[in-house]
Amino acid sequence: MSNPQQLRYSKEHEWVATSEDGVATVGITEFAANALGDVVYAQLPEVGDTVTAGETCGELESTKSVSDLYAPVTGEVTEANQDVVDDPSLVNTAPFEGGWLFKVRVTEEPKDLLSADEYTALSGN
Repeated sequence: MSNPQQLRYSKEHEWVATSEDGVATVGITEFAANALGDVVYAQLPEVGDTVTAGETCGELESTKSVSDLYAPVTGEVTEANQDVVDDPSLVNTAPFEGGWLFKVRVTEEPKDLLSADEYTALSGN
C-alpha cells in the first residue's frame, strides 16, 4: 500500500490535500479503509458546518464496526461527497480518489500533520 507523497496525514488516519484557494479535501487512508473492512454507511459533516482539528465530525460504519471520523484541520465545510453517501464502498475501492469525504475552507491547520513517509512509519504500511 502506498501513501501519496503530495498529501499530509493525521495520526487518526485521515489525509488532507490542500489547494491554492484554501480549500482542503479530506478522506481516510487506505490503511484505515482496510482496517475498517467493507464500509456500508457514511455520516459526513454538512455544508456550512464548522469542523475543528482533532474533533469528531462524522462516522463511518462497516460490517465490522462504527468508527468516528476526525477533522484533520479546522474550518468550514464547503462540500460533502454525495457519491460516498450513496455508495460508501468508494471509501474502500478508491480512498485517495473518488472515496474522498468532504472539503473544508481551512482556517487553521495543525502543526502535527504528517508527511507521507512519517505516516507510513506510524501506520507500519
